Amino acid sequence: MPAFAYQAIDASGKTQRGVLQGDTARAVRQILRERGLNPLEVTAIADRPQSPLSRRGLSTTQLALFTRQLATLLSAGLPIDEALAALGEQSEDERSRGLVVALRARVMEGAGLATAFADYPESFPEIYRASIAAGEQSGRLSTVLERLADYAESRDALRQQMLTALAYPLLLTLVAVCVVTGLLVYVVPQIVGVFTSMKQQLPLPTTVLIGLSEFVKRWGLLLFGAFVALLFAARFALRRDAVRMTWHRWLLRLPLVGKLTRASNTARAARTLALLSASAVPLLDALAISAQVVPNLPMREALRRAAHKVREGGAFSRALADSGYFPPVAVRLIASGERSGQLERMLDEAAAHQARELDRWLAVLTAVLGPAVILLVGAMVLFIVLAILLPIFNLNQMVK
Repeated sequence: MPAFAYQAIDASGKTQRGVLQGDTARAVRQILRERGLNPLEVTAIADRPQSPLSRRGLSTTQLALFTRQLATLLSAGLPIDEALAALGEQSEDERSRGLVVALRARVMEGAGLATAFADYPESFPEIYRASIAAGEQSGRLSTVLERLADYAESRDALRQQMLTALAYPLLLTLVAVCVVTGLLVYVVPQIVGVFTSMKQQLPLPTTVLIGLSEFVKRWGLLLFGAFVALLFAARFALRRDAVRMTWHRWLLRLPLVGKLTRASNTARAARTLALLSASAVPLLDALAISAQVVPNLPMREALRRAAHKVREGGAFSRALADSGYFPPVAVRLIASGERSGQLERMLDEAAAHQARELDRWLAVLTAVLGPAVILLVGAMVLFIVLAILLPIFNLNQMVK
């Protein structure tokens, strides 16, 4: 049964939007009238060129929640169509509800869940489609969905963890820049102007402060505009693969940032491989999909070369070690899994180990950046205070 997006007016004159299923648009209009709504527009979701489903997919958090709820309902014994119907009824977001209703419509038409997911690649990446397809073929769909739910939740937790770790230093830096700029533009000229009118020789810190204040007042807006333009230019340049490859390779060489990048990308690749292996996806296909979920281009290319070497009969762990991008502990765990025939379990262990390493390095980064920014701001404020007080001390000595 197809899904239709509607826009209608209720008895109080308010506009209502939502998604309903019906045989035809006329049937949906009749349902709306029976509910006391005056339909304005009823359009089949598949025919809407600017549908929210085609413009923007589910967020990482929404995807994790949807996967967990669907896995729970299927584990409880509900058929797929009833589980999707229940999710559609309880969803409060119009975009999410429309997506669930559209998925149920595809399933009711006889399509598999993997095929329905394939219609919305913005919401469901290839790892979902491959895992669901393997789960449907093996009859372990609920188990695969449970693993996908764990995967989505761990990925969302990793993203939230990194954002939380970087939010405090970035916010502190922004506040520091605003405070120092305010002092230089508004406070310093009013106070130091008294000393310049006396035509006395000023101490070096005061002279430097006056020059810095004048520079910020004259060129501050221009510098801010140039900084914003530079950010946009960098964003545009990073769309090119060659520039992004150079940038990502440089990030891997940085002392602390490189460790964070290696740990996060390795954890993501290992967790993806473990999930696909548990879902009975062939190793070569799993390697191709895992390479796509790795943001760092040099590490992504290393995974693709590893897949090529595995296709030729080489060892996966050896190919990773030759690239030099992946942490040695993770490579050793994967090699142990290959020798013992427990690759899936060792991939899980490698992902967990890298997640713990990422926790540790994020804690170090937060512990270092926060105090460093505070000390820098304190030093700048101290310089401004000294530059203001030194002429006052000189005046007192002259009076005596």
